[in-house]
Amino acid sequence: MAEACPFSFNFDATTFQAGDCVSYRVTGSLSGMPFVGTLVEVHPEHVLLHDASDPGGTMRATRESRPVVAEEDMA
Repeated sequence: MAEACPFSFNFDATTFQAGDCVSYRVTGSLSGMPFVGTLVEVHPEHVLLHDASDPGGTMRATRESRPVVAEEDMA
């Protein structure tokens, strides 16, 4: 029996709000790996999120179903 995912993601960028859990992607050498983050701020064209494993820093990401963070912006 497969284990259930411990996260519940919001994939609808039109309903994003602070506190939502999202699956995000990173460009560059980390491309293709899934990451989990929580939205801190939601703006019309971008979001600010922090990674579930490092809640101290925030990163700017695109506002789309699976936000994209530039590798150089990783905390």
